[in-house]
Amino acid sequence: MLIGEYYHNLDEKKRLIIPSKFREEIGNKFIITKGLDGCLYVYSMESWEKIINKLKALSFTKKDARTFKRFFLSSASLCEFDKQGRITLNASLVEHASIIKECVIIGVDDRLEIWALEKLNTLMDLTKDKLDEIAENLFEDDYA
Repeated sequence: MLIGEYYHNLDEKKRLIIPSKFREEIGNKFIITKGLDGCLYVYSMESWEKIINKLKALSFTKKDARTFKRFFLSSASLCEFDKQGRITLNASLVEHASIIKECVIIGVDDRLEIWALEKLNTLMDLTKDKLDEIAENLFEDDYA
């Protein structure tokens, strides 16, 4: 399970250091793609295969399925770390995530999320007052 958060800067060549803890867990080859909420998703090959299998099960006759597959898969690419543990983000990914320099890399169960620091802080500020309600709705009867 991927957990934790780390802060790093995108360099002038659009490279980003991924913490060694995360590198060990996702492996040397992995998939990076546009994520929801304006971040980037990074999946190990094992986790990516599970996602692909779920996507394959969606009917191509459903407009939402086609739209989501188009969004999610068109930007996906196979990546590897360089010798310094960095990844290079292409212009499309940088633009999608609004990354200028400061980034936050967070572990979210089966994936990493890469966020522009300011964007993640804004999202967290908007939701912090709702977390009790969100938890109650998600775990309604789990701890009765």
